[in-house]
Amino acid sequence: MDLNKLRGVFCALNAIYDENDNVDTEKMKQLVKVYKDRGVKGVYVCGSTGEGFLLSMDERKKVVEAVKEAAGDDFTIIVHVGCASTKESIELAKHCEQVGVDAVSAVPCVYYHLPEASVLMHWNAIVDATDLPFIIYNIPQLTGFNLTPELLGELSKNEKIVGVKNSAEPVYLMERYRQAAGDNFVIFNGSDEQFVGGRLMGADSGIGGTYGCMPELFVELDKLVNNNEIEKAKALQFKINECIFALLSCKSLYGAAKQVMTIRFGIDCGQPRSPFLPVTAEEAKPVADLIEKYVKEL
Repeated sequence: MDLNKLRGVFCALNAIYDENDNVDTEKMKQLVKVYKDRGVKGVYVCGSTGEGFLLSMDERKKVVEAVKEAAGDDFTIIVHVGCASTKESIELAKHCEQVGVDAVSAVPCVYYHLPEASVLMHWNAIVDATDLPFIIYNIPQLTGFNLTPELLGELSKNEKIVGVKNSAEPVYLMERYRQAAGDNFVIFNGSDEQFVGGRLMGADSGIGGTYGCMPELFVELDKLVNNNEIEKAKALQFKINECIFALLSCKSLYGAAKQVMTIRFGIDCGQPRSPFLPVTAEEAKPVADLIEKYVKEL
């Protein structure tokens, strides 16, 4: 594939539910259009922010179909297909290929702490199941598995494995991964509060869960880094971090994010699925106001 389709700012798309806790695909399509209008390169679907592990297989398929309908052909769609079992991950990957998304991605198996050989078998089976490009998802704080540069170097020899979404916190891993995988490989920064650091250490792109609340700020931040305006980028990163820490001060990050998006975009994004805690509009409004203040300063 054209790897330029994977370079830029990608919002990790939140799931939206109706009053009966069913996935509201119409509102999710509206959210995709908001991001398209604000210059985002694409979306990462059914990942951590998308509450993928709280959705049924059928719900995940419905979400993918809706997102593709809203995105069209000029907006990149990456779908996380990771499940507890390899079998279910393959089923979702094959569905994504039928729908026509741009790439699939997966974490290692969750819950069980598996050896490297098991993770390699899991990922390779998903890769072999379709002709879609594959993006590794490294998030050791949730999976208990941390991708080594050596394993990434081995995986990157497969032409279908085109990138890694790295949410491990040490930014030096970006440089180690770049050395291991080479230049013809996309590294996504996954730690929102370290976007600038990750880009300077080797990442090409970013996928983030807080991007959805403030896409304008991350699109501008990406431009500043690309233009090598590092001091301006640092200043904007500090403002973004203030917003991120405000979100984290609420009792639920996903609940706060959805309320902020409701306020900012006029789409009722509701609450996260249990066991995540709900957040009220009153609790989230100061965060929305802070983000709006910094957006207006652009």
